[in-house]
Amino acid sequence: MSLLDWKLLRSVALAGAFTSIAGLGAFSPSVALAQSAVVRGLPDFTELVEQVGPSVVNIRTTEKAAGRAGAAGMDEEMAEFFRRFGVPIPNVPRQQRPQQQPEEQPRGVGSGFILTPDGFVMTNAHVVEGADEVIVTLTDKREFKAKIVGADKRTDVAVVKIEATGLPAVKVGDVGRLKAGEWVMAIGSPFGLENTVTAGIVSAKQRDTGDYLPFIQTDVAINPGNSGGPLINMRGEVVGINSQIYSRSGGFMGISFAIPMDEAIRVSEQLRTAGRVTRGRIGVQIGPVTKDVAESLGLGKAQGALVTGVESGSPAEKAGVEAGDIITKFEGKPIEKVADLPRLVGNTKPGSKSSLTVFRRGQSRDLSVTIAEIEPDKVAAKSPEREERGKPSTAGQHVGLAVTELTDAQKKELKLKGGVVVTAASESAARAGLREGDVILAVANTEVLSVKDFEAVMNKADKSKTLSVLYRRGEWAQYALIRPAR
Repeated sequence: MSLLDWKLLRSVALAGAFTSIAGLGAFSPSVALAQSAVVRGLPDFTELVEQVGPSVVNIRTTEKAAGRAGAAGMDEEMAEFFRRFGVPIPNVPRQQRPQQQPEEQPRGVGSGFILTPDGFVMTNAHVVEGADEVIVTLTDKREFKAKIVGADKRTDVAVVKIEATGLPAVKVGDVGRLKAGEWVMAIGSPFGLENTVTAGIVSAKQRDTGDYLPFIQTDVAINPGNSGGPLINMRGEVVGINSQIYSRSGGFMGISFAIPMDEAIRVSEQLRTAGRVTRGRIGVQIGPVTKDVAESLGLGKAQGALVTGVESGSPAEKAGVEAGDIITKFEGKPIEKVADLPRLVGNTKPGSKSSLTVFRRGQSRDLSVTIAEIEPDKVAAKSPEREERGKPSTAGQHVGLAVTELTDAQKKELKLKGGVVVTAASESAARAGLREGDVILAVANTEVLSVKDFEAVMNKADKSKTLSVLYRRGEWAQYALIRPAR
């Protein structure tokens, strides 16, 4: 070994990078060199804190609450004093009890960051929800009463405004460039401790924990009070808003989530313009596509969003979407998982025309749909009454299934052009989840409009293979897989 190699070994050992030769196995200069590079590569966050720190604010909220009268109408703190020390509480006549006046009660503490130099501040919606007064404190200790411009509960994004100019605004980063394993930093007010800096790495991207947001997962220490604060990359750019943690104890457990900044900016622009967020909808209930369902239908792989119900009069119904369809694309963008569809549709402007690709009975079809504005979910209609049934068919008895025709009244109530009603389900059919009253719409990827259709499909079906059944229960449609008895 050369003198240079020995010097390198000695310098690495003194730096603490070389922990033990036994732990590393056979030691070589190349290992030492790699470890030395790791040591030199550890990040220094001091410049980032100096750069971004002044843009981070503390947010305090209060709400008006009537003074709480304790026992006998006295002040609650005084009543607690009497109880704690065992002193009998005096009985004050009701007419002599003091009238309690509404007062400002502290409600919570959170974080935020300055979005624009003229005083727009971004934070979480849950930080300002229910607040009667919002107080923003800058790092230079100046305090401002803020006006809530708008808040969106679905994404947990809010924008407030303070009357100030020349403020140090943050730089917004490109979330698309963010990678798992990348160093990131958070600044906020955990437990009210202002300007607290924590750091870690990006654990994952596109983490599904919300209806409209694919969260950024990190191991940055986030605690109560950090909510609304920025997640910052090593270029000093804000890439997310710290919003949630996973915890079984109420404290930090190494898993935290941030709202991607591109989504937050999209929401904030609508809040600043209109005070609220408008989202698109097409009027379908959806569920995931399992591997077994995908294989049984010939879809290939588990992808897309399974339409379990179509609202009456909705854009989807007008476009020709049916229960049992699997939506595989929206505006040409693939739907890899069920959560992709509401995000893509929600981000589409109401009134615009969009394309849908659906997989139906073994074939893909392109449909055109006009996006409507989102509205509260409708209450599902009750299940159809079972009356005026004909003689049950026995074509499905080998799987424990008996069916009969849908009545005209049932077709009208369910808005169906056909189908058969399950009158009995046992053995394989029952194990697949079917039960009396379900309406079968398709079997083995073949539409079933009548008992005659049902019998034709069942007679052709291979009794040794799994049978896919599309059925409707109430307003929800889903697939059942009837497996052959063993």
